Amino acid sequence: MARQRVDHEYAVIGLGRFGSSLALTLVERGHNVLGIDRSREIVQRLADQLTQVVALDSSDEDALRAVDILSFDTVVVAIGSDFESNLLTTVALKSLGVRNVVCKASTERQRSILLRVGADRVVLPEQEAGRRLAQVLTAPGVLDQLELEPGYSITELRVPQSLMGHTLSESDLRRRFGITVLVVKRKQSLIVSPPADYVLEEGDLLVVLGANTNISRLNEL
Repeated sequence: MARQRVDHEYAVIGLGRFGSSLALTLVERGHNVLGIDRSREIVQRLADQLTQVVALDSSDEDALRAVDILSFDTVVVAIGSDFESNLLTTVALKSLGVRNVVCKASTERQRSILLRVGADRVVLPEQEAGRRLAQVLTAPGVLDQLELEPGYSITELRVPQSLMGHTLSESDLRRRFGITVLVVKRKQSLIVSPPADYVLEEGDLLVVLGANTNISRLNEL
């Protein structure tokens, strides 16, 4: 019997360094994760750490059906060393009807090919890590950044000193910078959609949404 699809279940295919790190992080965040790899050695090593792990050829549609791959709302293809397997696996998943297939690619050419065969999203981890490191190096106040589309991102940064002791209303970040404050992190607490009278303090972290150029201006205050 097929299991009911739920949004917090993921399948990760390819359990190398990137895939295993992704799968383990998802588990740490409370999600159910099916890990898939051809290597039985890798599968055995991760058997006690993931919700379920199986060894199979992910380009084989019958093998994917056998693990009820359609019950997973998102399937990540993290095969990095064998692009042919990555490509064939992506084709098999979309042929079976998986709704959201996220693939790892090593080059822009691979990214273009994967998108053409139906991948819903393709990430280039090395390039993205390089961009994020450049951002951190050139803007020390920025701790993390998730690019939504070219030029726009969700960014975590330390509250600028000039805003300490002021409320969000007084800071007026939306009018001055076109930036929306989504979350304030204070020690172990998260304040989601903080109120206008929230007073910013030293040590607070802001999670903001906006244009990268505007976020950079805010960070330089």
